[in-house]
Amino acid sequence: MATTPITSPDTDSATATAPSFESALSELESIVAAMEAGQMPLQDALDAYKRGTALLRQCQETLTAAEQQIRILDANGLRDFDARTEAGDAGSGEQEG
Repeated sequence: MATTPITSPDTDSATATAPSFESALSELESIVAAMEAGQMPLQDALDAYKRGTALLRQCQETLTAAEQQIRILDANGLRDFDARTEAGDAGSGEQEG
């Protein structure tokens, strides 16, 4: 079986433009599938593992940042939506009592 080429810039140069979350996740899934097939030469498997750990770290950091943004938005007054309350508030400015 031909190995899936896993080409990437040096993982040491993590400051290079990072792929989007979706791109990183897709590449990570490809790496996992290729490694699970068990047909990679040892050096390719090691390189793929290194790349995979870098992509995993990036995905985790992206998710953590998104989670923090959601917490900030929630803390700034977002609340559960209640259509009945919203319909009442959208009227002539009077609240139902």
